[in-house]
Amino acid sequence: MKTILIIGAGEAGRMVAAEIAAHPELGLSVLGWLDDAPALAGTSIDGLPVLGDTERLREVAARLAADEVLLAIPSAAGAVVRRLVKVCQETGLPFKIVPGIREIVTGAVQFSQIRRVNPEDLLGRETVDFQPEPVRRDLAGKTVLITGAGGSIGSEIARQVARLAPGRLVLLGRGENSIFEIENELRDAHPRLAIQGLIADLRAEPRIARVLAAERPQIVYHAAAHKHVPYMEAFPVEAFINNVIGTRNLIQAVEAAGAERMVMLSTDKAVDPQGAMGASKRLAELLLLRAAAAGGPTRFISVRFGNVLASRGSVVPLFQRQIAAGGPVTVTDAGATRFFMTIKEASMLVIQAGSCGAGGEIFILNMGESVEILELARSMIRLSGFVPERDIPIRFTGLRPGEKLHEQLMTRAEAEVSEFGEQLMIIRPGLPAGLDLDALLAELGALAAAGDEEGLRAAMLAAARAAKELQ
Repeated sequence: MKTILIIGAGEAGRMVAAEIAAHPELGLSVLGWLDDAPALAGTSIDGLPVLGDTERLREVAARLAADEVLLAIPSAAGAVVRRLVKVCQETGLPFKIVPGIREIVTGAVQFSQIRRVNPEDLLGRETVDFQPEPVRRDLAGKTVLITGAGGSIGSEIARQVARLAPGRLVLLGRGENSIFEIENELRDAHPRLAIQGLIADLRAEPRIARVLAAERPQIVYHAAAHKHVPYMEAFPVEAFINNVIGTRNLIQAVEAAGAERMVMLSTDKAVDPQGAMGASKRLAELLLLRAAAAGGPTRFISVRFGNVLASRGSVVPLFQRQIAAGGPVTVTDAGATRFFMTIKEASMLVIQAGSCGAGGEIFILNMGESVEILELARSMIRLSGFVPERDIPIRFTGLRPGEKLHEQLMTRAEAEVSEFGEQLMIIRPGLPAGLDLDALLAELGALAAAGDEEGLRAAMLAAARAAKELQ
């Protein structure tokens, strides 16, 4: 018989204890509760004793010869989960976590749902689960085109869209191997869906115009972009040509094709940008704002992301690889913080924004509090069964060119609109007065054509910052 200590004597913990009691075939026995509520100390709940607060876990576990620890605190902040992971790891016992509060509200928790703690549990909030039905009605029977469809986020958008019964799905990308993989995956999963893979470069204006004219998409999700901050700081010409000029070319082609809407993936790095990547995405946002302000039939919408878990280049898979290799785990700065979201959240936010946006908005997921990267690294080391610094060293590398210590989701000049509740924030920034985007792009294009990397980087940053001041 395996003995279990449950951390959290609330509804989730009580439901799990009841499930265990009702199914003796599980071979489990609950020893009691650990809970930090002072009023519960020394009491009994459902016939099981409250053995103390969570700081006593090590002593209680040793005294009662516990075999496993169960975290039953689905509404706890990420900082609490990270602290408890550390406490559990110090006991040397295996530990698991119950599902989120949504599963508890919608149905009884079953022991089979209990799982290992994963990095998402350390982030301080539940993942957002958007309702698909209104979007399904919006996409039904329509031609949907996704740029960057072979990328980590673009391919997940494709997966989610494919489940919503579009008429046709067009997967556009520059990398033939990644487009080949997602096209074949979706053909196997959705054999009745019309799917078209296309290899094209957004920077080639005539080619993109021909593709959009031939495919006539009604909805366009623009996920293609250069995103790696250090690379774009080193190669700002690529950031400008791909992220800015590529977006301008797509906007023109979308308008000419008569699409209903275009939704662009942006980044929190576009807010008060410190590097070429953020500046290029801020300029791309301005291009969509201008297109929306022109009042044509196409709706233009942007979506700002934080860091996306498990996406290419994300810090979480990097930490996982480094831990598997025995370290060191590399952290840029001890004080660095970032906002995080899952790939599914990112993809569904893009689809949801396209469905409910009127045009001219920037949608932002409410990602809760930002997470300290150093504490995330330590927690992930503990999740892997190691002790930070003793088993796996942590090395500080310094902020890389173009990186900020802390990211922002919006500027003070951008007013938040809250009619979509707590999950989504919407801002409707006006196009900065006196900004001549065509003249600016001509100036930046001349610097790019001349290969003036330093001049272009400085000019993009100055333009992005000036646009903020003009709002």
